[in-house]
Amino acid sequence: MSSESGSHETTSLQLLAKQHEQLSALAQIIADEKQVLQQHDPEALLAISQNKNTLLLEIQKLDQTISQNQAFAQDKAAGKLTQQLTEITDLLAHCQQQNLVNGQIIQQSQLAVERMKTSLLENHNKSAITYDSKGKKSAGLSSLGLKA
Repeated sequence: MSSESGSHETTSLQLLAKQHEQLSALAQIIADEKQVLQQHDPEALLAISQNKNTLLLEIQKLDQTISQNQAFAQDKAAGKLTQQLTEITDLLAHCQQQNLVNGQIIQQSQLAVERMKTSLLENHNKSAITYDSKGKKSAGLSSLGLKA
């Protein structure tokens, strides 16, 4: 029966090794994502986002496998996996923190785009002032016959 227990531990360790590998890959993708966000490269960002989503689905699938694995639950309850679980928890926390940083970069970029858009529209409206046939001022997109 001890050989059966050993195989359970190996299986549990293999599952955790795979999970650690996936989270390490996620950490690298998030680091790459940060660089791409700072470089403002939308095509590269799209590719990274697709890779990130695919990996997140794989991580979710492995999490489900682990949660349904009775041998893993036994090994965890017996305290055999404490070190591996601590490393994985730390790595996950690192990924979450870096993902928050990337989210802040995205928010700042969106704010910058909105400011630029507002500024361009204000400049367009100032330069688009015209006078109608009665000598009254008209400005903005409405003078072009466009309605928002």
